[in-house]
Amino acid sequence: MSYVTHARAALTVDGRIKIARLVIEDGWTQARVAERFQVARGTVSKWVARYRAGGRAAMQDRSSRPASSPSRTPQRMERRIIGLRVTRRWGPHRIAYHLLLPQSTVSKVLKRYRVPLLGQVDKNTGVRVRKPKPVRYERQAPGELVHVDVKKLGRIPDGGGWRTLGRATGRKRRSGVGYSYLHSAIDDHARLVYSEILPDERKDTAGGFWQRASAFFAGHGITVQRVMTDNGSCYRSKVFNEALGENVKHKYTRPYRPQTNGKIERFHRTLADEWAYARHYDSDQQRAASYDAWLHHYNHHRPHTGIGGRAPIDRVHNVSGKNT
Repeated sequence: MSYVTHARAALTVDGRIKIARLVIEDGWTQARVAERFQVARGTVSKWVARYRAGGRAAMQDRSSRPASSPSRTPQRMERRIIGLRVTRRWGPHRIAYHLLLPQSTVSKVLKRYRVPLLGQVDKNTGVRVRKPKPVRYERQAPGELVHVDVKKLGRIPDGGGWRTLGRATGRKRRSGVGYSYLHSAIDDHARLVYSEILPDERKDTAGGFWQRASAFFAGHGITVQRVMTDNGSCYRSKVFNEALGENVKHKYTRPYRPQTNGKIERFHRTLADEWAYARHYDSDQQRAASYDAWLHHYNHHRPHTGIGGRAPIDRVHNVSGKNT
């Protein structure tokens, strides 16, 4: 039995008319029709009576709104709420305090009249303003820009962590487990990722990671031209910049603006959702052992909405055996 609401679904307009005509025109009993459509006999009786009274027009849905709502906020009070919002730009909590009303009542009135949120209006004029669209960019070819960052990830104690066992049980197991550091590099155009789980985020660790990441991209035919990092001490160090070499330009993100390095931040969210916390792990070693397989899936098989549903490897044009 289908309860979807498109026009030709059973027991919407066409289904109701069919029920009524089977009884009125074809002489079926209401019990037989009810059994045929798997509905109550009272439902059949209702639609037959409405069809006899008003034809097809009577088979339309009727509003379920009550004829009267005695407990609804008086219209005069609603106007006061809207007036305070428009003239003083107050939020629902302050309006509720001023008018001695529950905050939930004020919020419902503002929603009923589709009053824009305070963050969507100009503070001086009260006029609705459009939110600026996010500025998105993408380099034209692999290697033009590679984003590099570190994600600090809590280690899993033996037996499992609190995310799968619950906070009460997890707290008993977490003492002294510490953190792992995921160093990652993602190509801006292809979204191809190289990543390692390392013990810290010091300058020597970051420099060594980049040397291996650079070799990884070179193995896929990608010549890195620019690298973007945040302003962390390991990335500003002489060791890391020497590891980059003379032919790679180092760019820094704006301070306190992680959106500038948005692609690597989005990768971190993806790995948290789809790998780090996606299922129960009995130990941190078990989770770490599955990382390479997940990375392979990410680079070679997982569809990415940002690149038209393709996998990152599909955007690397000069991999071995691929000449397009």
